[in-house]
Amino acid sequence: MQRFIIFLFLLCAGYSHAQYGINCEVRQLKLNAFNPGLEYEMALGVNSTLDIRAAWQLALEPAALEPMDELVFFPALTVQNRYYHNFNGRQRRGRDIYGNSGNYLAPTVALFAPGERVVEGEMVKDFHGLGGLGYGVQRSYNSGLSFSVDVGAGYYVGPFMGTVLPVANLSIGWIINEKRWCVGR
Repeated sequence: MQRFIIFLFLLCAGYSHAQYGINCEVRQLKLNAFNPGLEYEMALGVNSTLDIRAAWQLALEPAALEPMDELVFFPALTVQNRYYHNFNGRQRRGRDIYGNSGNYLAPTVALFAPGERVVEGEMVKDFHGLGGLGYGVQRSYNSGLSFSVDVGAGYYVGPFMGTVLPVANLSIGWIINEKRWCVGR
């Protein structure tokens, strides 16, 4: 299963790299407030970006008997290959695509480093991670305010029995680098 997820991620990255064009921001650095940390998004092609986020992220405790009942903050590194499918439609309707404002499909890989902790009366240590697929929406405004939300499913692996669980990411923050650098312009 892990090899399949890695293969899917690399396939999407290769496909999007071959479409270099004019829609995505070349790069943008964001400061996240909801999940405190930094997020860097760089263009890979016409409608795709590579998004890397290092933050304290709200996440499920997959080692719990009922993971859906326990949410905790973990230090995390998340990588997404976002394919924005509606840039052209937004432009035709006169809507802005500034800051990669659009809807996207994103293979996602995340690595959590919670350290040692006691879960269900047992000591759990080491890293855990997930690989999955999500659908999301990102909007950015001229003031620099930016938010994105994506939901999907992921296969969690680590020092527990692997399982498929829901994945949701919410980022609210500000774009802190140069703005409006579009690929090819």
